[in-house]
Amino acid sequence: MQHKLQVRILKELIAQLDSGRNIDSGEQYKMPTDVYVDQNLAEREWQTLFRSHPQLIGMSADLPEKNSYFTVEEFGIPVLATRDEQGNFRAFLNACRHRGVSVTRENKGVAKRFVCPFHAWTYASNGSLIGVSEEQDFGPIDKRCNGLIELPAAERYGMLWVHPQPQASFDVDELFGEALAKELASHNLQDYVFAGDKEIDKRLNWKLANDTFGETYHFQKLHRDTLGQVFYGNNLAYEEFGRHHRFVTASKSIDEVRARPESEWKLSHGAILIYYLFPNIQLLFNTGRVSVVRIYPVHGDPAHSITRLATYCEPSYADLVMSTDAQGREDLRVMTDIYDPNKPAGSIATLEATMEAFYSTVELEDYAMGEKQQRAAESGVSQEVIFGRNEPPLHHYHRCFREALDMPPLKAVDAGESVVASA
Repeated sequence: MQHKLQVRILKELIAQLDSGRNIDSGEQYKMPTDVYVDQNLAEREWQTLFRSHPQLIGMSADLPEKNSYFTVEEFGIPVLATRDEQGNFRAFLNACRHRGVSVTRENKGVAKRFVCPFHAWTYASNGSLIGVSEEQDFGPIDKRCNGLIELPAAERYGMLWVHPQPQASFDVDELFGEALAKELASHNLQDYVFAGDKEIDKRLNWKLANDTFGETYHFQKLHRDTLGQVFYGNNLAYEEFGRHHRFVTASKSIDEVRARPESEWKLSHGAILIYYLFPNIQLLFNTGRVSVVRIYPVHGDPAHSITRLATYCEPSYADLVMSTDAQGREDLRVMTDIYDPNKPAGSIATLEATMEAFYSTVELEDYAMGEKQQRAAESGVSQEVIFGRNEPPLHHYHRCFREALDMPPLKAVDAGESVVASA
């Protein structure tokens, strides 16, 4: 990200903190809670947003070498992702062309060949069929036409994208637009390495899980003893990029940024940066690392979602975290003391502890609230929720998914209307 933009964002956050006022979108909106429970809407979302839309399935670091692979199934298509012997990212339906059995049942690994466990048909990492067992008895097979079914795939800006439909096409740059594509490219995510991951399986609608990342109004309430020790909350620098947006909120270390010359200002010194990528992705940037959050509905159950969280680091980051050398330590304090605010100032947590702190906060605090919201929506008594003027990412997120499904727009709260009564 350009230094000039980082300075502008930090100044905006400092101004909000000094004035005691958050960003103001100028509008409050009401939204029916049936979007969290309606079975017909859930099916439309599944078909439009997940089965017919490009999906981020991982990062370049998930395929670190030639012949490495991993599998995913969260959007209803069993996908085998590989890096072939030429180093190219490929994606296939994880199904043998003989009888449709998965050619690998492993989550990840390195393999030059994939052998179907049913009848031992064999495929190369580029998807080509290279062996048919007892072909003299089975009958002739044109191997050129019976490789694994390939899915449209693209590797851009350190991210791995796949379209679930074999006949579809997509352009990642077009998906993002020029401005956002340029920003994402500036982070050099292709150089990051995999650090760890976690699955969160909860009884809440996938949109409620996404809502978790849409405002900082709750930080000093819900996260008083965790994130509230690190972040001020109720401040936001925000910009939209079509259906995507950028979200930045100040950490308490922004107070130290003020004392430095602007030429030395870095966003990571005083804030956390989040990109929302339509429809279900959150990228959270902190010093030396990025957490990728992929949120999926469970098909057929509007009250059930799966969240995949993974963390990736700059190659030197893990060494810095473990180092006793004071050099660079000022860059590593954000989110390291979440669960032990009594640690000495500037103490450094292990990378594993830092990841676990983040994952646990999402699961045990944010998603716990989401499960309560889910129950309220299912009761049929609470028929609307309200999005405040200080929650524009929520306005944008729900506006975009409604537009994609040809739903009516959110209804603005009229001036003078009692939002309490309307709920």
